[in-house]
Amino acid sequence: MSSFIAIIFIGVAVSFILGIKLLGSPKTARLGNLVAACGMLVALIATVPLMRVESWNLNCTLIVVGTLLGLGIGAVGAYSVKMTAMPQMVALFNGVGGGAAALVASLEFLKRANSFEGITTFFAVTMLFATLIGSLSFSGSLIAFAKLEGYLEKPHTFPGQNILNGLILAVILGLCVYLGGWATTNTTAFIVLFSLALVFGVAMVMPIGGADMPVVISLLNSFTGLAVAADGFTINNLSMIVAGTLVGSSGTLLTLLMCKAMNRPVTNVLFGAFGSGGGGGKAGASDLGGKTVKPIQADEAALLLGYAQQVVIVPGYGMAVAQAQHQVRELSDELGKRSVEVRFAIHPVAGRMPGHMNVLLAEANVPYDQLCEMEAINPTMDRVDVCLVIGANDVVNPAAREDKSSPIYGMPIIDADRAKTVIVMKRSMAAGFAGIENLLFYKDNTRMLFGDAKASLQTLIAQLKAS
Repeated sequence: MSSFIAIIFIGVAVSFILGIKLLGSPKTARLGNLVAACGMLVALIATVPLMRVESWNLNCTLIVVGTLLGLGIGAVGAYSVKMTAMPQMVALFNGVGGGAAALVASLEFLKRANSFEGITTFFAVTMLFATLIGSLSFSGSLIAFAKLEGYLEKPHTFPGQNILNGLILAVILGLCVYLGGWATTNTTAFIVLFSLALVFGVAMVMPIGGADMPVVISLLNSFTGLAVAADGFTINNLSMIVAGTLVGSSGTLLTLLMCKAMNRPVTNVLFGAFGSGGGGGKAGASDLGGKTVKPIQADEAALLLGYAQQVVIVPGYGMAVAQAQHQVRELSDELGKRSVEVRFAIHPVAGRMPGHMNVLLAEANVPYDQLCEMEAINPTMDRVDVCLVIGANDVVNPAAREDKSSPIYGMPIIDADRAKTVIVMKRSMAAGFAGIENLLFYKDNTRMLFGDAKASLQTLIAQLKAS
């Protein structure tokens, strides 16, 4: 690598780091995306001289065609996807990245295995690692996409599943040792390894329920980053090493933080088959004591909101499904005109991907200083006049505090039930993605506003303006 290209790659690495730094705030997130994207484009262009071609050839043509296709597909996908489908797009794009990393490592391994260059132990380990992790991320992300899209809503489990997965993993690791230490030119064993890695990615994600998809997406994202970093070592590309390391480390950290927010270890997410939606809503039912829900009409809800001093809005996936984020902002603005203090309580795992609610509210131009993390909002909830829960379910379920038999017991939640009045906007009494009964609905201070969130919010806004 020439000194000039090395300097370019260092600049690219700086752009990646700066891009992630700017993503830390909604005010600078758009700029951060552009900075990182420009860095990636420069990295693609700077890679061409490393091919040491003396004149334009087929490889150069393929790079240009591939780059243009990728830019076109990415742009069309980003502009056409609905905000409700953003988690699916993230899962799909992440899977494509993992698959690309696995293909780079596989082709490099097969190329060296069938040439006179030979494969050193270091290169064998890095290429096998990238192939294994990239393939796992590719197939696992496709299953995550299918679950988020609703094709595979329920976890698919069977007796001895974890044992079978363990055996598949043991065979994969055995093949890695075999290929890395003794048979670096055995292409058949390598193809078997590649295939088993794809199967293991499917087997790992299939038992996981929708409630755990934010953690799974984050974990698979870190896998893709690690695979890209390993590819960078393999082909001596500094920008890939830096980009992959940043993605891998940030994804791992985010995974651990979300697991902490749910009070569950990563192993429980991966092997516990929780969030099945198959619990039938029975968990916590013993604590209901024959209680029933108390419906409320939109005009009554508007009256409570209009005369409140402090209102906390808790958004959830139901808001995303109804695409009601703009109506939420309009309601917040209308209450602000009445000198009502409005804040938004954001749970770390609300929605179907990390930061899902932040993305939706940012799209609706909700001021960032109105967004409060769970730890900041909970100590003040007993002073809140009205807590408006829009499509959130499991992240406000008091069973996490009160019912030791509940699967979510011990999970930190937003203490919506401690507000003076709670209004829950929900289509029906169906259980959330975790498949368990929500004790909040039966609290004495809770009122249920049934209906589509978007339509209900529009009615609330109209009632407030008319009063």
